[in-house]
Amino acid sequence: MRLLASLLLAGLLARATPTRAQNLTSAPKTDSLALRKIYDEALLRGQSYENLRYLCKKVGPRLSGSPQAAQAVAWGKLTMEKANCFDKVYLQECRVPHWVRGSKEKGQIIGNKGRSVPAAVCALGGSVGTGGKLRAGVVEVKSLAELKALPDAAVKGKFIFFNRPFNDALIEPGAAYGGAGDQRRSGPAEAGRRGAVGALVRSLTSARDNNPHTGATAYGDTPTQVPGAALSTQAADELSQLLKADANLQFELEMSCETLPDETSYNVVGEVRGSKYPDQIITVGGHLDSWDLAEGAHDDGTGVVQSIEAVRLLKAAGLRPERTVRAVLFMNEENGTRGGQRYAELAKQNHETHLAAIESDGGGFTPRGFTAETTPAALKKVAAWGPLLAPYHANSLTPGHAGTDIEPLVGTVRPTALFGYDGDSQRYFDLHHSGLDTFEQVNRRELELGGASMASLIYLLSRYGL
Repeated sequence: MRLLASLLLAGLLARATPTRAQNLTSAPKTDSLALRKIYDEALLRGQSYENLRYLCKKVGPRLSGSPQAAQAVAWGKLTMEKANCFDKVYLQECRVPHWVRGSKEKGQIIGNKGRSVPAAVCALGGSVGTGGKLRAGVVEVKSLAELKALPDAAVKGKFIFFNRPFNDALIEPGAAYGGAGDQRRSGPAEAGRRGAVGALVRSLTSARDNNPHTGATAYGDTPTQVPGAALSTQAADELSQLLKADANLQFELEMSCETLPDETSYNVVGEVRGSKYPDQIITVGGHLDSWDLAEGAHDDGTGVVQSIEAVRLLKAAGLRPERTVRAVLFMNEENGTRGGQRYAELAKQNHETHLAAIESDGGGFTPRGFTAETTPAALKKVAAWGPLLAPYHANSLTPGHAGTDIEPLVGTVRPTALFGYDGDSQRYFDLHHSGLDTFEQVNRRELELGGASMASLIYLLSRYGL
């Protein structure tokens, strides 16, 4: 049904989009000039890149509940205040999970003659530890359905090795990520249900390297929780090959991760009151927390600094928004979405009207445009702004998932539209959730262009509504 809805919306959008010539002749000249001011400020005096440098290098990894996450909250509040573009800056308290990785994980493939091969592994977020060294045989499957079809005798006491790769034939890597993601999210839980001792999951990337990618796993109501670890794609390929030669080989895993009691943390919110329609709110945000293997640069430091910068760019260009704009640095997107849920709860309690919400959580790469979750009528209106964004290569508008942190708003205050900043994602999953997600992987111009694209959409939404 979701696919059918997306296809219908795409068809409506294609029919609704006016020609470039029609739009260029009717677009108000003031809007073109306003967007040019935004992009000039971003490219000549942008602050996103240096803000990101500080967040990555001085604060670093920011897993929810960690001391670094608390430092990131303090940094976010101070950075918003120093930007001098918000009418007020405040915190929203939320309780967040506190999972810790512990010592560096160890993995080995052990043949029937005792020869071992090291395997690059990392614990999945939320996994239980192994309680020392855990050694067992290995059963390889490509899907949860394949595991379900196996007899109990083939599974019990073994590691279940989920080895479904990305579908590299898909043009959008995000679609491949979605297609392979259930083995990470649910693989350990399903392995535990069947009597396995643990789960080994191929990293969710098309890159062929020795960098394991972490990410959240959830046990739900599984009575027996077993360890879940990600294998690098090289380790997964090697294990699969060795299993073909020796079905009785074993894998040894050692992880000391654990879940501690929940901690108090915060969303950071900066608000500019609208000059004409202050009761209509436009939210723009990214998530402040990150996984702990690297600096959380693309995921989602870029979204955080772009959200602050988008509001600063409006002020620097002399553009006071007509509707209230909030920049929100959400806490705990990676392993709980508690910040997004809390923001939506408070919006409902305060009887707020949310016109739109924009999230940047796909990396700070070259702008393409935006994904949208909205009505055909709203899509038609936003599509008409395409020629204004076309000179900046940010005019693509496609139906699709907008963002995890803003999604809870749909169940509470029901905004007219959700938008996701859409950058060129071809390299994103090479870095995502891995030790490679560092500041050095971010290009300054790409990052600043993204913030300007977001500011431009905010400007148009604020001026014309939906």
